[in-house]
Parts: sequence; C-alpha cells; structure tokens
Amino acid sequence: MTRDPFDWIDARAEARRRAGLVRTLRPRPADSELLDLASNDYLGLARHPEVTDAAARAAVRWGAGSTGSRLVTGTTELHAELEAELAAFCGFEAALVFATGYAANLAAVTALAPPGSLIVSDAANHASLIDGCRLARAETVVVPHREPEGFRKALDGYAGCALAITDSVFSVDGDAAPLPQLAALCAESGAALLVDDAHGLGVLGDGGRGTVAAAGLSGAPGVVCTVTLSKSLGSQGGAVLGPARVIEHLVNSARTFIFDTGLAPAAAAGALAALRLLRGEPGRAARARAVAREVHRRLTSAGLDSAAPDACVLSVRAPGPDAAVRWAADCRSAGVAVGCFRPPSVPDGISRLRLSARADMTVSDISKACEVIIRTAPAGSR
Repeated sequence: MTRDPFDWIDARAEARRRAGLVRTLRPRPADSELLDLASNDYLGLARHPEVTDAAARAAVRWGAGSTGSRLVTGTTELHAELEAELAAFCGFEAALVFATGYAANLAAVTALAPPGSLIVSDAANHASLIDGCRLARAETVVVPHREPEGFRKALDGYAGCALAITDSVFSVDGDAAPLPQLAALCAESGAALLVDDAHGLGVLGDGGRGTVAAAGLSGAPGVVCTVTLSKSLGSQGGAVLGPARVIEHLVNSARTFIFDTGLAPAAAAGALAALRLLRGEPGRAARARAVAREVHRRLTSAGLDSAAPDACVLSVRAPGPDAAVRWAADCRSAGVAVGCFRPPSVPDGISRLRLSARADMTVSDISKACEVIIRTAPAGSR
C-alpha cells in the first residue's frame, strides 16, 4: 500500500483544532461598516485620496508590476525618489526599498551578520527578525525582553563582528525598546545596532520621524533602521535606512534584494504620497498616540488587563485562546474589527486581543470601540 506523504498534516491539523489554534482566511470587502481596530493603518492614509490617486496614476504610467528585480528592470524613478525622501525624513544617509518589510528585515540581518559573527536578539522580536537570525550563518544569542543587561553580557568581551537586534515598538504589547541604553552599550563594545521601526515610523518622534529619531540616533554610524511602508504609510513594502556604505553593501549582497522582484510602482508612489502627507501634516502622529492613550484609559478603567501603549499598538489579555477567538468574533458581530493573537504568534503564550489606534478615529469611534470590547469581554478577562 502506498503511503500518503501528507498524512502528517492531518495530525497537525487535529492538534491545532484541539488547542483552539486553527486560523482561517476571511476575505474583506472593499467597503465595510466595521470600525477597524485590526489593521495597521495608524494614520488613516491607506484610503486617503492623495495616496490612492498617486498609486493609480503610477500603475497607469509604469504598469501593474515592476517587471523584474531591482538590479534589472525593477527600479523606477519612483523608487529612487522614495528612497531619497525616506532617508532625508528619518535622518539617515541612504535608504533601500524592498518588496516587503519582511524582506527588508531578512536582508538587513543576513547581510550585516556574516559567517562567524555574533547576533544578539531580543526575545520578543518580530518573526522576520527571528527568521533573519535563522538564515544568517552567525551565532545567535537570544536575550530577555527589553533588558539591556542581557545584551551587555552577550557582547562583553566579544572581539569579532557583532550585531544587536531589536524592534523599536514590539508588535504584541506595543511596548518600546530601551534604544538609548542599547545604543550606548553597542558603541562601547563596537557592535552594530539594527532597529526594526515598523511600528514607530509615522507615530513616534518629531512629526512621526520614528523611534530612532526620537532617541537621537538617526544617522549614527553604527545604527541601521528598517521600516515598513504598509503601516503608517498605508501602502506596501519595506526599506532599510543607514550609512551609505551599508546600503551599498545590501545592494551587492542582500539576497532578498538581488533575487526578488522590485516593489510595484503603484505601491512606491502610494508610499511616497503618504510620506509627503505626513511631512506636511505632522499632527497626525500626535493624534494617533492620543487615541491609543484614551482607548487604554477606558479599557483599564473597566478592569481589563492592558499594558500602557508606547505608540499605537494595544493588547488586551484574554483568559485563553478559545476565549480570545470568541471575544474577537463577538466584537466583529457588534461592528468592531479587532486582532486576535494566540500562540505561536505570541512568544509568552498569552492570548490577546490586539488593537490598533488610528489618527482618524473620532470621539464617537473611540466610545463605540471601547463599549463593545468591554461589553463582550469573557469571564476571567478582568
């Protein structure tokens, strides 16, 4: 009898079902009446007419896709403009745009941690950074979350090439990394510092210039920053920002740059339009942070367990994975879309509702969202 090569998948599926960890795709319509606290559109720019018009015009002019890798036909004038304006806005010498933020992180980690080097990584870093560590042919030391002393111990006495890696704002609880302390100990030890500012760009720093800028580290010779174009800028793609020689090194060595098709021109144009809107309307960043603080105040006043947000990400703890799924479904039924984070997406194993505050939320939106989340909270969440 021939053995079915995928029988093992059925066993995995049954284990997921028993643990309450089954995930399903839910296609969303173009227009929805749901109040959105699930996306990462922090500044409400994904549907801004200037952003969508720029994307549409670019698609007509340049075509639906970039037609090739960045080193062949995939680089347009839009990519060059976006890179120049991103670098200038965030305070770095140069920038390099990738098809996704995930690809940008893979590129930065693997290209900046050569074989025989040391990587020191925060335990709560995003999956893209973790995968970069796995792909890099370097020794990786994972240290406790947001503890500079862990980085110091790992780097102490190491004389070779070293790279310290951290999110700026962590995507689960929305807490911020201690960047000044990490930068100082990296400078002492001669290590480079790589910061994933996906959740900081557009929200933190002067006019939304990001967490690295807020810490006074923009343009520092040993600091490299990655950003996404798919959150505050409402588009698609990612970028690495840093010293010009680092960017040139990535062009020549980063596999997710060399071998991947370039970012679609429409996405580049949309991100560029959003960046220019942010630059002209710096109050959007402060408004997004204010919304996050108000949502947190109302939820915790009702007894829910939610860590204070450092940017726009909030999480509300649930009693378990099944309860979190039901809670998110009840919120959706009441007109509010929320995220639901369960293991293995959360490194600490605690299931949560994951909420995103947006700069374009009104007082009425905030009231409705909080009322629904509080009213539908399962037993044991308070």
